[in-house]
Amino acid sequence: MIRDFQILQKIGEGSYSSVYKVRRLTDNTIYALKKVKLLNLKEKEKENALNEIRLLASIQHPNIISYKEAFWENKASCLW
Repeated sequence: MIRDFQILQKIGEGSYSSVYKVRRLTDNTIYALKKVKLLNLKEKEKENALNEIRLLASIQHPNIISYKEAFWENKASCLW
């Protein structure tokens, strides 16, 4: 859940998502956390967001940031 993270700064922003530098409160580890606003997306754009998660979860390489988890925030209708 987003309350498990402290947002440190915005790293970047696209047409339907933003990426933040965050600190997970349980272990003080720094992560990049992407916020995808699904509410106003077309079905194809929603599918692309889910495919991105699947792709990231399947990659394991020492030079590529690894995927950790995804979660849904009901209040803002966002996928993190």
